[in-house]
Amino acid sequence: MNYEEFCSILNKHIFDDEKKELLRRIAEKPERFIGLFRPTKPGAKILQHLLQSHEIRMGDALEEIIRKILEWFGFINLSKNIRNERGDLFSLDQYFTDNIKYYFIEQKVRDDHDSSKKRGQISNFEIKLEILYKFHGSMLVGIMYFIDPDLTKNRNYYFQEIERLKNFYGVELYLFYGKELFEYLKKPEIWDNIILWLKEWKESLPELPEINFDETPERSFHEIKDLELRNWRKILENEKLWKEGVIKAIFPNGTTLEILLEFFKNQNTTPFKKLAEKLEERINYLKKG
Repeated sequence: MNYEEFCSILNKHIFDDEKKELLRRIAEKPERFIGLFRPTKPGAKILQHLLQSHEIRMGDALEEIIRKILEWFGFINLSKNIRNERGDLFSLDQYFTDNIKYYFIEQKVRDDHDSSKKRGQISNFEIKLEILYKFHGSMLVGIMYFIDPDLTKNRNYYFQEIERLKNFYGVELYLFYGKELFEYLKKPEIWDNIILWLKEWKESLPELPEINFDETPERSFHEIKDLELRNWRKILENEKLWKEGVIKAIFPNGTTLEILLEFFKNQNTTPFKKLAEKLEERINYLKKG
């Protein structure tokens, strides 16, 4: 892996389809953005949502990055979906083999969970450990891995629980933070690269995400035009989203909405005709306001 591939994975997970995902969330969970009993204006609430979304998506990006690095090391990645005896489906963060042992990693960005979530992490780890133990027995290696080495809130708790599980199942189990995983894999220099690349990538980011879709209307239109019909309907029919300024915060001058209106009008189906009628009504409302 090189710096360009590293950045590509981060940008794909964190920023691709970001505008469409924001509109989808507004359509499906409008109560998170509207309401008088909030100490924030619509733009601030939208910005808060995007920042939280970036944090979550960062975890997905780092999963893919670690998976690619494991391939680069020569490991064989296996299907991350496994089932227990009842047929319940579980997804592993990392699952790979060197054709001798079989490894699984439960990976999180940081160890900052509260008491209930930390117990849930161990419970989830043991469920997957038990399933995989039935396949691989003593050839199984399990790892609980937190990428950020600066947050170790529950380290003592996790260490004690991992030790307990290791003694019970009789397999290799580890708790790692940051560089420790790569030291175990005998590739510590890769962690140094990750830190260097991450710092460089962050330097390229704006201070805050852009919530004004009209800043680049043509690009915004192409990103959002394929939002599901049901979600466009929900957005256009929800009076509060328009009256409380949520839509105005995203489309401050309406340029992108005008392009979207023409697109709706050119689709010769009943749902699009209905959407066009409602959108034209909403645009006129914004102009008056």
